[in-house]
Amino acid sequence: MAASMLRLPLNMGIMTRNTGLKTSNIPRTTQSRTAVSTPSGAILPKPEKTPFGLIRMTLVVVPFLYVGNLISKNFAALLEEHDIFVPEDDDDDD
Repeated sequence: MAASMLRLPLNMGIMTRNTGLKTSNIPRTTQSRTAVSTPSGAILPKPEKTPFGLIRMTLVVVPFLYVGNLISKNFAALLEEHDIFVPEDDDDDD
């Protein structure tokens, strides 16, 4: 794709100096971000902010941490019960 952009068009012929109006065949488009402006160019008002307090965050995070803790405990007990993974008690308290 990049190589095709560097190739010259076949109908270019001999390059001469253009002393007339300098017009380009490349369409010039104005980039606009529709998140901050309307199609007509007007600036949109600031979006409403929903308060997200520490209490709401705690109500979401704590239950999922607790459920994850229970799942990992039960899975570790299952692995130990079937002798797939048994932690060794190394007494290196010399």
